[in-house]
Amino acid sequence: MGGGLYLHLPFCPYLCPYCDFAKWRMNAGAATRYLAALRAEMRSAPPFTATTLYLGGGTPNTYAPHEIATLVEEARAIFALRDDAEATIEMNPDRGLLAGFEQYRAAGLNRVSIGVQSFIASELRVLGRRHVPGDAGAAVRCARDAGFANVSLDLMFGVPHQTPQTWRTSLETALGLGAQHISTYGLTIEDGTPYARWQAHDPRAFADSDAQAELYAIAIDVLTSAGFEHYEISNFARPGFRCRHNANYWRNGDYLGVGVGATSYLSGERRTTTRDRAAYEAAALKGGPIPAESEHLDGARQVGEAAMLALRTAEGVDFASFAERYNIAFEVMFSSVLSDLSLAGLVRMTPTHVALTQRGRFLANDVCGAFLMTG
Repeated sequence: MGGGLYLHLPFCPYLCPYCDFAKWRMNAGAATRYLAALRAEMRSAPPFTATTLYLGGGTPNTYAPHEIATLVEEARAIFALRDDAEATIEMNPDRGLLAGFEQYRAAGLNRVSIGVQSFIASELRVLGRRHVPGDAGAAVRCARDAGFANVSLDLMFGVPHQTPQTWRTSLETALGLGAQHISTYGLTIEDGTPYARWQAHDPRAFADSDAQAELYAIAIDVLTSAGFEHYEISNFARPGFRCRHNANYWRNGDYLGVGVGATSYLSGERRTTTRDRAAYEAAALKGGPIPAESEHLDGARQVGEAAMLALRTAEGVDFASFAERYNIAFEVMFSSVLSDLSLAGLVRMTPTHVALTQRGRFLANDVCGAFLMTG
């Protein structure tokens, strides 16, 4: 069995008010114990051959560079990751964290994903970020100097008080830094976060759906005009630089998630590890079963979810691939919903594929959800 390998490193130098990931403020003792638990879980994992590696969080570069390097080397040995496989580390561009790129590269990491979010100082303050716009450029230069030829930048739209002009500035600044990959995410309000409380008492501070759609359209125009492929709803890449790790998710491929709150999908079973860090660490360090929730996806539900994921991509659903993998005629099974969506101008159909139209991308959650409901 093989696929993408995800390692979750949940510590951050500070906690952003919009984030709902499994994360904690950095504490040296807690981080050391957690890393020992993560490595113990890796050693006790089922046989799995990694085709890609992704270190996410949290903020992985809050760990010392030598700790990251050791973790990557151990993951390579345990999961038989090839030397030329895509291996990504997420990072914040905070000035105090811009060290160790040479060690990352020597350990076999070859792609960095930098959480910039904005190149506008006032927007960074609203987002609770502690870096300044120039720090992101410094991070890119450090990566280049260390030999990273694949740099991705994350940007966020729908930020309170953001305007079309400031959003365009962030996009053009990212292009000016020579990034190979740019991800653009609309701000979503997660329950229980400080942003959820802010929105509850001042909803007008946040972009409505029409404003978000306008900003998304600007991203599509600016980035595709610069030669980027809009290969997935939120992701744009120079030719040859699509994220292979995430592409496996959208193909509904197998992946193994290691760490607190991490999700795995293996042979049709989705398993999400507990977010209780103490319970996770205790179980992992004992070598016993780690508390988790699991569900098995099969039949129409598995096909519906696979369709939802595939439709996020520019290529959409390949009828022949679905017939081979799931033993169904997709265009027949979903004929009614495909007809309705096509008439509404939300999908385009060919004899071999169905994919979202430009209009469909703006309503992607509703369009993709229709296949889950049908399944």
